[in-house]
Amino acid sequence: MKKIVVTGATGFLGKQLVLQLYENGYEVTATGRNEKVGQQLKALGIPFRRVDLLEKEQIKRLCKGQETVIHCAALSSSWGKYQDFYQHNVLATRHVVETCAAEQIERLIYVSTPSVYSNGQDQLLITEDRELPAAYNNHYAATKRLAEQEVEQGFAQGLATIILRPRAIFGPQDPNILPRIMEANRQGRLPFIDGGQAQIDLTYIDNVIQALMQAIHVSKSSVGKIYNISNGEPMALHDLVTLFFQKLGQQMRPKHVSYQTAYRLAAALEWKARIFHPRKEPMLTRTTVEMLGKSLTLDISAAQQELHYQPMVTVEEGIDRYVEWYQSQSLP
Repeated sequence: MKKIVVTGATGFLGKQLVLQLYENGYEVTATGRNEKVGQQLKALGIPFRRVDLLEKEQIKRLCKGQETVIHCAALSSSWGKYQDFYQHNVLATRHVVETCAAEQIERLIYVSTPSVYSNGQDQLLITEDRELPAAYNNHYAATKRLAEQEVEQGFAQGLATIILRPRAIFGPQDPNILPRIMEANRQGRLPFIDGGQAQIDLTYIDNVIQALMQAIHVSKSSVGKIYNISNGEPMALHDLVTLFFQKLGQQMRPKHVSYQTAYRLAAALEWKARIFHPRKEPMLTRTTVEMLGKSLTLDISAAQQELHYQPMVTVEEGIDRYVEWYQSQSLP
């Protein structure tokens, strides 16, 4: 089986991907920032190497003799310094691309984000050729797009690349989406912007892993392309959150607010944070307001037709699995 390197292997997606590849017989090498998770992988027999992706010599040693690189590593947040995002998302990707080209890696698969489509407007069934914004209101989207351009440049110079844009990944051990919703509800600050009617696209983690594994072996006709990945079953935020709390058996405590009011509040909180607490993420950011208040759904037909991607776990099944896992964590 192929020799595969996975960067970001100690994160939510990367760890589950490494485990799936290992179980399927691939010779996988993992790298990531979380040493504790890395040691867990090593205990299972998966080679783990702590590598600084800003150091090209370290990446060169990591990739030597490998066949495929799946680049999941990123700084993903709605808050932080631009320089940090630029280093972790752009420079690190540049180094990975250059190393893959030098080491004649057969295929580089890059995990990007549909955040690159965000323009402050409702957008439904976006295709991969949609014109992208000239500027972004958050450093994550801006630097992920710059990172995509690094990958595209690598392809133009002869490197076989595929870019995936998975939307809002969730599932058991999810550290972001569902935990944040629960915490906001606990505090009575669960925002229903304009009634929670924005259409939300989610992707269950197993479905993203399926897409990545398809990308490893898909024909050369897909090389150089970008693919949207989601469950393909968008839901209004109100309906999604209501379903989630019904499954949890918890009372929902929504806070209704208009988009304009939420956006102005977020802008004010961001300004205050920059002045007084630059390292602490504000309670509400403009990125979060846009995510919850504006529809953004993906057309996944290209991935279905060319990667043979077919979501196997529905959103409701995924929520059931998350709730089962979450409740199991509370057992003595």
